[in-house]
Amino acid sequence: MTGITNDQPYNKRIENIGEILEQGRKKAIQAVNTILVETYWMIGKSIVEYEKANKDTAGYSSKLFEKIAGDLRNTHGRGFSRSNVIHMRLLYLKYPKGQTLSDQLSRA
Repeated sequence: MTGITNDQPYNKRIENIGEILEQGRKKAIQAVNTILVETYWMIGKSIVEYEKANKDTAGYSSKLFEKIAGDLRNTHGRGFSRSNVIHMRLLYLKYPKGQTLSDQLSRA
């Protein structure tokens, strides 16, 4: 197989396959990022809806965000700090129209 490495059509094919692979990887990363942003937006929406429904007890209390973060961390693992929960809430408040979230973010 040592003669194959000097074969220009073969080398071009390998280069082309590498480009296809890189494009696929980039698309996969974009898809995962889009899904994560949509997920965080939906979590933020849920928090805001809870606050609206429980105005007496929810408020902007840091204890609410700490409780949500702790409960989510206990049941779903890492990634749920108080500040992350606050940012998810803010994502929803900044972009309240979910169906066009990715369009809104790409223009922001």
